[in-house]
Amino acid sequence: MSEDTLRSVEIERTSLGKYAVRNVRGGSMSMGTGEDASFTPVELLLAAIGGCTSIDVDHITSRRAEPTQFSVEVTGDKIRDDAGGNRMQNLRVEFTVTFPVGADGDRAREALPRSLQQSHDRLCTVSRTVELGTPISIVEAAGSAEH
Repeated sequence: MSEDTLRSVEIERTSLGKYAVRNVRGGSMSMGTGEDASFTPVELLLAAIGGCTSIDVDHITSRRAEPTQFSVEVTGDKIRDDAGGNRMQNLRVEFTVTFPVGADGDRAREALPRSLQQSHDRLCTVSRTVELGTPISIVEAAGSAEH
């Protein structure tokens, strides 16, 4: 991996079931089990899927006209599958986007379906990674256990 391709976050336990997530740019947010207002890991997955496509679609359509409404709802069902493991199914990203009346709004409305498809098919790293089923390695850092 090179510096231009590597992406990372760090997660630090703050208390039982509560964590601080930080990125290299200094951003932070709380994550937890859902017992408080913190986002759960599943909610963050849904946000990442919807957020990635939102950014793509917004950049493409806003070149033509500023939306008067831009909202996205991401849903899915958390299930226990036949192998006894937890996973999400029926993932759905629903866009509600409106543009002003006029030629610029018409161009943005015309670009919307194509931009949604482009994001899904090739631009959105998050949803493409989920759909392709990229393997994940889980490792223990050397020297992380106390004796």
